[in-house]
Amino acid sequence: MSLHKLIYLSLAIFLSITLAGVSNAATAPQYDSPELAVGLIPRTPQQIAAFYEARGFNKPMIKKLKQQCFITVWIHNKSSRVIWLDLAQWRFSNADGVITRPDRRYWKAVWNEMQIPLAHQSTFRWTLLPESLDFQPDEREGGNIVLPRNDKPLMIQATFPTGADKSGMPITINFNSIQCAKDP
Repeated sequence: MSLHKLIYLSLAIFLSITLAGVSNAATAPQYDSPELAVGLIPRTPQQIAAFYEARGFNKPMIKKLKQQCFITVWIHNKSSRVIWLDLAQWRFSNADGVITRPDRRYWKAVWNEMQIPLAHQSTFRWTLLPESLDFQPDEREGGNIVLPRNDKPLMIQATFPTGADKSGMPITINFNSIQCAKDP
């Protein structure tokens, strides 16, 4: 396992333990098949604020993050083939229609405009689910997806290409009625 992937795995485990608080992973939406397991854990603004405050993030940055909908995603390739994470192939929507997920480029521009220190930008970036990743057999990964906060249930259609060259039959998972977590 590369150092890059080991760091991502360590961060995913750390996030799952650190942010466990209000959200209960046992009742969070999950998908489990012989090939792939995926779970979603919505995070409250309070959980997000506590996590980033503990890392020295400033108040304007935390205020911006608390206005978002954070969902921690964990993924496990249980198959004997390569399964690809490609967030460009995931679809997010609610009753009003398609929701655009702000990607890493968006956040980089926001943080630069707010003059956020590079160290904090890097820490934030490491907490995100990778935009694209080849999951080798038995590999696990995790991180956050960040969506605009709203009160309507979200639908997430997660499509995973398969095979070393992405030419295998894709795996598509539909998660319905996902709620952005609220503070108690």
